[in-house]
Amino acid sequence: MPSNLSPLGALPARFRRPRVLIVGCGDVGQRAARGLVPRVRVLALSRDGSAAALSALRAQRIQPLVGDLDDAVRLRRLAGIATRVLHLAPPPGEGDGDPRTRALVRALARRTPPLALVYGSTSGVYGDCGGAHIDETRGLRPATARARRRVAAEGHVRAFGRAAGVRTSVLRIPGIYAADREGGTPRARLLRGTPVLAPQDDVYTNHIHADDLARACVLALWRGAPQRVYHASDDSALKMGDYFDLAADLYGLPRPPRVRRADAAQHLPATLLSFMGESRRLDNTRLKRELRLQLRHATPASGLLSHS
Repeated sequence: MPSNLSPLGALPARFRRPRVLIVGCGDVGQRAARGLVPRVRVLALSRDGSAAALSALRAQRIQPLVGDLDDAVRLRRLAGIATRVLHLAPPPGEGDGDPRTRALVRALARRTPPLALVYGSTSGVYGDCGGAHIDETRGLRPATARARRRVAAEGHVRAFGRAAGVRTSVLRIPGIYAADREGGTPRARLLRGTPVLAPQDDVYTNHIHADDLARACVLALWRGAPQRVYHASDDSALKMGDYFDLAADLYGLPRPPRVRRADAAQHLPATLLSFMGESRRLDNTRLKRELRLQLRHATPASGLLSHS
C-alpha cells in the first residue's frame, strides 16, 4: 500500500478483506488494534494529519485515514469503507447532544453499512444509584451534561442499528486505568496528597484495566448482540477511598487524608466533586457470559502494577 495513502476514499480491490475502522484511536483504540492486526486490516480515523501522527499509526500496522468528526461532509467518504466499526471518540465538550456520532452514523449509512458497530460509552449515564448493584436494565438518569451527551450518542448508535440493520452494541465504561497509560494510575494524585471522602460519606466506584477494555471492544465487534448494552467493568466493588488506599499500599506511599463531604468543596475541584456525587456497583455478568471475556485483571490489586 502506498505510504502516502491518507484520505477517506475507496480502498483498492486487492485490499478488500475484513476491515475494522477505529474512530477515536487513542490509548484504548491502539490496544484494541494490537489484538486485531494479525487477523484483519485495521483503519483509524485520525484528526491529526501530521506526518509524525500518521507514521506512528503506520508503525503499528494501522492505516490512518485523515478526517474529522466535526466535518460531516468529508466524513461521507467513510461510507462502505469498513466491515466493522469501533467508535471510541468522545462527544464535544459542551451541549447536551453529540453531533459527532450523528454525523458518523449518517456517513456509514450512505452505502453498504458495516456488519457491526461498537460504541464506547460511560457508566455515568446512570447518574447516582445510591451504591446499588445495577445491571444493564437500569434506567438512565444522567446528572451532568457530559453524561447527557453520552446518552445522546447511544441513541444515535441504536437508531442507526435499527434503521440500517447493523448489529450495534454499547459498552458502558467506568474508570480506565493501567500502569503504562498516561494518567492511568492514582500515583500522581497520591503524591499531591489529594483528599478522599471519609468512609461514612464515600461512594462506590468501578474500574477496568485498559487491556481488558481493549479485549472487550474486540470481542464485542464479533460477539456483541444487536442493540445490546454491556458493562465493561472488572469484578471489584471498591469505594473510592479504598481504591486510593489500595494504590497507596501497592506503591509504598502514604494513604490519602480523609475529609467529610461537607468540607470537601474546600479541598477538591468541582470536577472531582461531581464524580464523588455518584455511587454504583456495576454487574458485569453479560460481559463475561455473552462476550466471554476472561478478565486478566479482575481487580485493581493486580492491574495497578501490571504493564502490558
